[in-house]
Amino acid sequence: MSSESSTPASRPSSSRSPASRCQRLAYLRRLTMRDRQLLAWLAEHYVLSTDQITQALFPSARSARLRLATLHAIDAVHRFVDVTTGDNQHLYTLGPLGMLVYPTTYTDPQRADARPPRSSIERTERIIGSPRLRHLLGTNQLFVDLLAYTRSDAGARLMRWWSEQHATAAYALAEIRPDAHGIWQAGGRAVGFFLEHDNGTEPLARVVRKLRGYERLAEFGPRYPVLLRVPNRRREANLIDALAGVPTVMPIAAGLHGEHPAGPAWTLTADPGPRRWLHELPSDHGPRNIATNPHRFDAEDDL
Repeated sequence: MSSESSTPASRPSSSRSPASRCQRLAYLRRLTMRDRQLLAWLAEHYVLSTDQITQALFPSARSARLRLATLHAIDAVHRFVDVTTGDNQHLYTLGPLGMLVYPTTYTDPQRADARPPRSSIERTERIIGSPRLRHLLGTNQLFVDLLAYTRSDAGARLMRWWSEQHATAAYALAEIRPDAHGIWQAGGRAVGFFLEHDNGTEPLARVVRKLRGYERLAEFGPRYPVLLRVPNRRREANLIDALAGVPTVMPIAAGLHGEHPAGPAWTLTADPGPRRWLHELPSDHGPRNIATNPHRFDAEDDL
C-alpha cells in the first residue's frame, strides 16, 4: 500500500572517528545474541523505534535504553531523533559495525534496484529521507506487537517475518508486492499472512485491484489471508462494502492499526461476522506445507 508523506527526521549522529580494525573485532565479540537479532531486523526492515525495540526484546525501557546506548557507542547502530511524531524518541538503523555483521542488506526503501550505498550513513540518510518512513514503522509495528505477545504466551511464536522486498523476491512468479509477510503460530495452528498496511491514502478501487494479484499465487503456492490494516472504522467499513460480492481466492481480513494483531481484531470480508483472532483465520500452506520448516527462508524452498 502507499505510504504517508513525512518530514525528514534529523540527521544521524556520526561525530566519532571510525573504529579501527582491532576495535571493530573487539566490539564484535561484545555483541550478544539479542544484539545480533536486532541488527538482523534492521538489515531487513530498515528502521525501528526505541519503543518498538523495547517491546520486542527488552524487559524494561531502562534496560533497552542502556543497551541501545552501548550499541550506538560502538557503531553497531545509528540513531536519530524522529521529529515527525512529536515524542522525539530515537529511531535506529544499521551502523558500520552492524553492516559488517550483515553486509547483505536491503539498501533503499524506495527502490529495490538502487545502487548500494557507499556507507551506513548513506543508507541511513536514504531511510530518513524516504516518504515511506512512517509506512515502514507502521508495517513493522504489527510484527513487533506479535513478538511482544510471544513473551506472555509460551505457545505463540512468530515463525517468519519478511519485509516487502524479501516477500516480493520470494514470490516473484506471482508478481505480488505485499508490505510484509509472516507466519504466526498460536492456539495450535500456524497461519501464514500477507500484510497490506493501508494509511487511507489510496482510492478503494485501487486497493481492490491489488488484491487480485494474489490470485496467481494461489495457483501454485500457499493460500494465505491478506490482512488489510486500516487507520479507522470508517475506512474498514468502506473496504468491507467495496469487497462485498467480489470473489477472491485468498481470504481477505480487515483490521485497525490500533488493535492488537494477535487478538480478535480481524473481520473476514467474505464472512463479516464476529471478529477473529489471527490464528483463527483460514490458511492453506500449499503443496509443500512450508510452515512445517520455518527456518528455510530460501525463495526456491517456499515456491
